[in-house]
Amino acid sequence: MVKEQANWSPYDNNGGTVVAIAGADYCVIASDTRMSTGYSILTRDYSKICKLADKSVMASSGFQADVRALQKVLAARHLTYQHQHNKQMSCPAMAQLLSNTLYYKRFFPYYAFNVLGGLDNEGKGCVYTYDAVGSYERVGYSSQGSGATLITPFLDNQLKSPSPLLLPAKDAVTPLSETEAIDLVKTCFASATERDIYTGDRLEVVILNANGLRREYMELRKD
Repeated sequence: MVKEQANWSPYDNNGGTVVAIAGADYCVIASDTRMSTGYSILTRDYSKICKLADKSVMASSGFQADVRALQKVLAARHLTYQHQHNKQMSCPAMAQLLSNTLYYKRFFPYYAFNVLGGLDNEGKGCVYTYDAVGSYERVGYSSQGSGATLITPFLDNQLKSPSPLLLPAKDAVTPLSETEAIDLVKTCFASATERDIYTGDRLEVVILNANGLRREYMELRKD
């Protein structure tokens, strides 16, 4: 008789995909709303997008229990910042805070893969992409999650970010208009949903610009 070992893990991967695109004066952050474990769908209506400040929005895939814990820590740290400085955190400051928070837990990490989008101090769109232990980079666009391997090559083809090694440094914002960026994100998810079983049900798109924040939704396939 073969003895079976009972394996317990503190982590799970609940799947899902997140995408962010930065423009000249806007930022588009999008995710699907499916939450899975293994071959089961836990819910078809779970938002992976969290507003951290007026000009900062985070989208996270991975283990949603860790994501929720991370969101709570960031909210508490941001509240402290507001009491001390009498203003909201800028998006670049929030990006550094998120990196520090993830790195602090590097020996037992938050199993969360984040993209942070928003507007910087000049009103330009900015996107920051992360690994689970806080290494981050400012980019023009990014994708994380179970469908990232399908969406990233498509975004590379459509948006071709300038090399960070080029001198003088080029802006990492994309040349698209806001409407074109929203349409591109919808196309990304429509195609990723066809191939990735962990992405689907509904698409939530958050658009940040000088006028504030607004949301759009699109139905995705549900099988």
